[in-house]
Amino acid sequence: FGRVLFITGAGTFFTDMALAIMGKYRGGPAKVAIVGSCLFGSISGSASANVAMTGIITIPLMKRIGYKPHIAGAVEAVASTGGLIMPPVMAATAFIMAEFLEIPYSKIALSAFIPALLYYLAVYVQVHLEAIKGGLRGLPPEELPHLGQVIKQGWIYIVPAGVLLWCIFVLFMSPEFSALYGVAAAALVASFRREIRRILWKEAFKILEDVGRGVLEVGIVCAVAGIVIGSLSLTGLGLSLSDLLVAVSGGNVMFLLGLAAAGAIVLGMGMPITATYIMLVVLVAPALIQLGIEPMAAHLFIMYFGAMSFLTPPVAIAAYVAASIAKSDPMRTGFAGVRLGIVAYIVPFVFALSPSLILIGSPGEILLTTTTAAMGVVVFSVAIEGFLFAPLGRLIRLCFGAGGILLIVPDLKSSLAGLVITLILLAAELRRRHAASHAATRVSAVSNSIDEAH
Repeated sequence: FGRVLFITGAGTFFTDMALAIMGKYRGGPAKVAIVGSCLFGSISGSASANVAMTGIITIPLMKRIGYKPHIAGAVEAVASTGGLIMPPVMAATAFIMAEFLEIPYSKIALSAFIPALLYYLAVYVQVHLEAIKGGLRGLPPEELPHLGQVIKQGWIYIVPAGVLLWCIFVLFMSPEFSALYGVAAAALVASFRREIRRILWKEAFKILEDVGRGVLEVGIVCAVAGIVIGSLSLTGLGLSLSDLLVAVSGGNVMFLLGLAAAGAIVLGMGMPITATYIMLVVLVAPALIQLGIEPMAAHLFIMYFGAMSFLTPPVAIAAYVAASIAKSDPMRTGFAGVRLGIVAYIVPFVFALSPSLILIGSPGEILLTTTTAAMGVVVFSVAIEGFLFAPLGRLIRLCFGAGGILLIVPDLKSSLAGLVITLILLAAELRRRHAASHAATRVSAVSNSIDEAH
């Protein structure tokens, strides 16, 4: 399904759609990278391929309007890596997760939706503040595609994606049959467009070749993982390692989560996300579940940190690909990416301790946790960027950071404390902004008076 879409030009459609919607706003190309890479990556399933496909368009545009090269590369790397955790496809890892947990894939995709939105919310806020801080503008309207024209040209890509989502989330069909219906829908709508129909016929064998190669790659990974899983099960090493992790952590859930996060990032460096997940599910997930973590939360936790290995130095494959396009230092790009994607290192701890963030719990708990987490992500992003209406001092940044973390923590008292801190800081910054504006007005009035006197 993915190959059929992208070989017929869906990547260009996603980028044009993002340009038409976001390109005119302040820091537009960076926001285009966020939207376009999110759409592309959620189906492509490869962070580095996502960077290579969309980055050749978005990174030069970001540099052109004033973003520093390493920031431009970092934005694209972060946005592309987020595709691994954004439903509906999630790099095919969610399909394997459904098999391990023996629950419908649609339930996993829905559960992963809110944390993924929080991830992109943090990136968007930081990119927006960076644009304000640097006085950056959007692209000129004459350089942007018209939204109506983009949809008119690209509706052919919307229909198959809609069929796929309908089959998975409404009809609750299996992912493989849903994808087959999506392919059939793509072939059907392609018959209405001569150029697309010609591409499909011309590239049919290449599509089958790419699909066959992809199936072999996944098959080999799963086969080798199966040998590892079988060996660990027969020898009891998997259970021994889980018991060892629990013993090392001393039964402390937070310490065990920290060990699991570090292990997932290290083991995932340079490996496909699917292989990383399968390995971690055997070695680490049982220990998390043993200490009372909800099984779905445990599996999503290790998947998140496995995905973050694409962004975290020293390996940071996605950052290296982005740096090569941006012509920036790879390590500097990687660390800038970690800053932009910082929420991905925090939110998994939240849903591991409070599954309401992944839609497990009462409607009231889910609403409260989601609302406070979203507020906390925005506040924490302000602290990380060090800018609100004007540059923030170190102490104010620390206070904003503390307020953001307290809002994110899934506890009513902590959230109230974080809200109070945030409101106090916001009131102080508004007062400071008003005072600065009033002073500027007075200076301007005095200057005009002097000019009139002369």
